[in-house]
Amino acid sequence: MKTFHKFFFGNSARMQQVKDDSVDLIVTSPPYPMIQMWDEPFSEQNPAIREALENNDGSLAFELMNKELDKTWNECYRVLKQGGIACINVGDATRNINNDFQLFPNASRVMSHCLKTGFSCLPGILWKKTGNAPNKFMGSGMLAPGAYVTLEHEHVLLFRKGNRRDFSSAREKENRKESAYFWEERNSWFSDVWKDVKGTSQKLHDSSARERSAAYPFELAYRLINMFSAKGDVVLDPYFGTGTTMLAAMGSGRNSTGFEINHGLERIIKKRAEGIVEESNARIEERIRLHCEFVKRREEEGKPLKYVNRNHGFRVITKQETGMLINRLMAVASVSENGFEVEYLKKKVAQPVLAQNNV
Repeated sequence: MKTFHKFFFGNSARMQQVKDDSVDLIVTSPPYPMIQMWDEPFSEQNPAIREALENNDGSLAFELMNKELDKTWNECYRVLKQGGIACINVGDATRNINNDFQLFPNASRVMSHCLKTGFSCLPGILWKKTGNAPNKFMGSGMLAPGAYVTLEHEHVLLFRKGNRRDFSSAREKENRKESAYFWEERNSWFSDVWKDVKGTSQKLHDSSARERSAAYPFELAYRLINMFSAKGDVVLDPYFGTGTTMLAAMGSGRNSTGFEINHGLERIIKKRAEGIVEESNARIEERIRLHCEFVKRREEEGKPLKYVNRNHGFRVITKQETGMLINRLMAVASVSENGFEVEYLKKKVAQPVLAQNNV
């Protein structure tokens, strides 16, 4: 089994390299309008944004920045297959402009435009980011009404193009079974609030790139890819950044492509790809370890699991998990300019922990 990955440098509002109706899943996080680190990149795309900021017209700057994102959402709708899912991680922004502190609701603005393009809106996820100390507040502290609620979450907006995806052929159905996830993962991943996904360091130690990456963590992309696609699918990230979506696609047995406007990130992307075998296999080992611990707890509680996974040998809760096949990575190779090939083990590798659970 092999997957292929290719990224391009260019504006994601013009994705000529991607054909209509050719992408199965989109996982991305755009630059957030009205966050100061993105003022200059947005202004380079439209000088009227810089003028609005200089004139302290926050409402106009907010709308103009989102209009730049709208171009990409239009392209996403074009390239996504019928039944394909788009996952957009976006945070709202707070900013004081001309002594007027206010919230700029990016998530609502993105949702509004995506609905206009024809997307169907699905229940989304609130990603509650850990790490904010209890004394981190905005405003005048204990003097009402001058303090402000601290933003501690971001949104993962979920959209579908057209009706639900159809798996009609025997091979498609078998591949869907191999792409299943654990019952207990379903219960955690499909909650509308994620509290257990930690943020990642955003500092870039590379003089050729920008100071911060604004990247989301591998785990966030890894979950979304496993939740909303099948093995061999094509995953697109129009705001490629340091390549997190590509890495998660590699770790999940999916193909991927993406677009990045900053050429300075090329060396960082390629370096991260070199380490994906170890990183992904560690995540796979953790998934299996956590599942085996779950099996052991259930058995100790007198609740034995009825089914056995035929590829790995561990017990599972549901019949849908019996065909699940988690492919470990063997190697990643550079096969073209900004292109990679990943090779996988086809079958299981014995897990010492399984013997402890009598499976």
